[in-house]
Amino acid sequence: MHRYHCELKNFREKEKQLETSCKEKTEYLEKMIQRNERYKQDVERFYERKRHLDLIEMLEAKRPWVEYENVRQEYEEVKQARDQVKEEVRKLKEGQIPITRRIEEIERQHHNLEARIKEKATGIKEKSQKCKEKQDVLERKDKHIEELQQALIVKQNEEHDRQRRISNTRKMIEDLQNELKTTENCENLQPQIDAITNDLRRVQDEKALCESEIIDKRRERETLEKEKKSVCDLIKRFDNLMNQKEDKLRQRYRDTYDAVLWLRNNREKFKQRVCEPIMLTINMKDNKNAKYIENHIPSNDLRAFVFEAQEDMEVFLKEVRDNKKLRVNAVIAPSSSYADKAPSRSLSELKQYGFFSYLRELFDAPDPVMSYLCFQYHIHEVPVGTERTRERIERVIQETQLKQIYTAEEKYVVKTSFYSNKVISSNTSLKVAQFLTVTVDLEQRRHLEEQLKEINRKLDAVGSGLIALCETNQHLEHKDNELRQKKKDLLERKTKKRQLEQKISSKLGSLKLMEQDTCNLEEEERKASTKIKEINVQKAELVTELTNLIKICTSLNIQKVDLILQNTTVNSEKNKLESDYMAASSRLRLTEQNFIELDENRQRLLQKCKELMKRARQVCNLGAEQTVPQEYQTQVPTIPNGHNSSPPMAFQDLPNTLDEIDALLTEERSRASCFTGLNPTVVEEYTKREEEIEQLTEELKRKKVELDKYRENISQVKERWLNPLKELVEKINEKFSSFFSSMQCAGEVDLHTDNEDDYDKYGIRIRVKFRDTTQLHELTPYHQSGGERSVSTMLYLMALQELNRCPFRVVDEINQGMDPINERRVFEMVVKTACKENTSQYFFITPKLLQNLPYSEKMTILFVYNGPHMLEPNRWNLKAFQRRRRRITVTQPSQ
Repeated sequence: MHRYHCELKNFREKEKQLETSCKEKTEYLEKMIQRNERYKQDVERFYERKRHLDLIEMLEAKRPWVEYENVRQEYEEVKQARDQVKEEVRKLKEGQIPITRRIEEIERQHHNLEARIKEKATGIKEKSQKCKEKQDVLERKDKHIEELQQALIVKQNEEHDRQRRISNTRKMIEDLQNELKTTENCENLQPQIDAITNDLRRVQDEKALCESEIIDKRRERETLEKEKKSVCDLIKRFDNLMNQKEDKLRQRYRDTYDAVLWLRNNREKFKQRVCEPIMLTINMKDNKNAKYIENHIPSNDLRAFVFEAQEDMEVFLKEVRDNKKLRVNAVIAPSSSYADKAPSRSLSELKQYGFFSYLRELFDAPDPVMSYLCFQYHIHEVPVGTERTRERIERVIQETQLKQIYTAEEKYVVKTSFYSNKVISSNTSLKVAQFLTVTVDLEQRRHLEEQLKEINRKLDAVGSGLIALCETNQHLEHKDNELRQKKKDLLERKTKKRQLEQKISSKLGSLKLMEQDTCNLEEEERKASTKIKEINVQKAELVTELTNLIKICTSLNIQKVDLILQNTTVNSEKNKLESDYMAASSRLRLTEQNFIELDENRQRLLQKCKELMKRARQVCNLGAEQTVPQEYQTQVPTIPNGHNSSPPMAFQDLPNTLDEIDALLTEERSRASCFTGLNPTVVEEYTKREEEIEQLTEELKRKKVELDKYRENISQVKERWLNPLKELVEKINEKFSSFFSSMQCAGEVDLHTDNEDDYDKYGIRIRVKFRDTTQLHELTPYHQSGGERSVSTMLYLMALQELNRCPFRVVDEINQGMDPINERRVFEMVVKTACKENTSQYFFITPKLLQNLPYSEKMTILFVYNGPHMLEPNRWNLKAFQRRRRRITVTQPSQ
């Protein structure tokens, strides 16, 4: 079968090569045929393209001469325009001289008028200041008169008001006397007042006590609300820290995060406690120590769920891993707790080496998690040291006999060789912590939630008590108001007579004072009239002086206005002249600029004419002094510098303008560009390609015949190889399935490939199932554990051995990765297989065996002793050992 398989692979490889070769040659042949078809037309188009190129050459020779003639005509026009502008500049400069002289005369006249206007303005200002002073004095006199009149009116009003108040007071005294006569005797009201006073005092005491209790309740409520806010803030802070840890888990292990969400929503499906991933449940006491935990516990276990029951774990894995296809890890905590197990050595003994704690004391975790970590990773036995520990590391390793040690930045692993008994240590640098740097104390958070519930309960009790006290206080307030009103009514009735007598006495006194305070209005009016007359005389004198000053100001203003009008006329004329001068200057500047531009343009065109003449001669291959042949000339123009030239103008049949020449050039170039890829050898290439096409056709026929032959061979060899191979795999599958069935498991082997024609891709696929709750899965490093893979590999090899005969077989340490149950099952199966009749000899090599394994009489067990205390090879003497053994045997019976 191996030979057939190799032949199939070789045939298939050659078949692919032939298919590729046929395909490439077919495509190349088609391209050659198409290209040769195009070349039939290329031969005819070659000569047509040459005619177009000759015409293009003639047009390109004529174009420089037409350009030169156009530029020469433009030069003559620019020169004539420049001479006209130069004459215009001269005339404009001569016309500006009279305007300049007139502007200077008007400027002198303007300065004289400005000085006179300033003089008049100063005089007007002085007179106006005097007028203002006189007006201020007049206003003060008017104000004095108003004050005298106002004072007189005030005295008149005061006298009228006094008379009115006297009348009102007399009437009030009369009314009070009448009321006094009708007032009853109220001496018998005192007992009622005393009784109400006692009731009022009692109600006030009760009210004060109630208000004091209300204040205490409110203070208690405020205190509880402050405590509630503080506790809520702490809970929120814990939730934020937990969210940070969950965000890190979601970013790094999305499947694990999704499984956590599913677990939180489905906890009722589990019988015993299930802990979320270890990295979420661990809380570091100090964030600086997180690196020790993350370096000690593998990341696969950090993101593993911890179960207390095997049944719960199988339910979880079936739902999450099989149904939801999430890649998650799960572990089982030991049945007996290891969380509180004491270390073999106390920490006080290790402090002399710089150790300050064991790993277990660096963090808090739920009991199942802590128990699993102690059982699996012995965190209660691994100490953590400082830089001092690293400095004494050799001494620490020799004296403490610790298996694992942590220093400030390194991890040391100490092992003892099984053969030489030597101590071997290795150290690695600690990686930076990534997940456990955020600390969340879940126990403290639960304590805070209980504290919050207790605070809410107290707040409800305080609130109900406060409502009851407020209702009581409101009732006492109402009763207090009623008693106060009753007492007030009785007191008013008792003191009314005494109040009336006091009011009458007070009013009589006020009446006497008002009658004594009299005023002589006639005398006051006479004094005010005399003072007003004196002030009016002074006002008349001031008005006369003010009138004279106003006349003087008016005369000065009229003179100033005349001067301003004259100055305005002068300024107007000056502005007009300046405007005309500016317009003429602007026009002169524009004209001069135009002259400069025309002159520069003339120089540029002259230079361009010379360059174009030179280029035209070069195109026609004429020297500087060489004349153009007569047959190419139609006229003899003049170069702008005055010299005669002979440009070739013998292209009578071609266009005479640049636009027509360019259009014709573009058309001819477009036509010529359509004939690309043509050359004189095109006919020769066409003939050679015809011969090559014929050769390719013959070769392609031979390749196709050879390909059909290979396909026929493949079909025959495939039938001879594949059918026996399927029968062989089926036999292996029967043995393999039988071995698995004997272990109460399931397994199968089949022939697998993605493409039947890829014979080098055929392979054996092994699928196994170790639990009834799961389905058959392909044997991979990801789905099965290391022990399960070892069992599957061993059973597969044994299934192969049933079909393959050989003198002996060697099995080396196959049981190292198995759990005790699988190891026992595999050992029993190996013993059973190896001890059959007509089987090969087995060599089973292992460093250790389980207790109470089944052995057969056909087995031989050899122990290999090795170690530091064994004899050296040169001292080994088998005969001496035999003599010593015989002496021991002889002496033992005599004893």
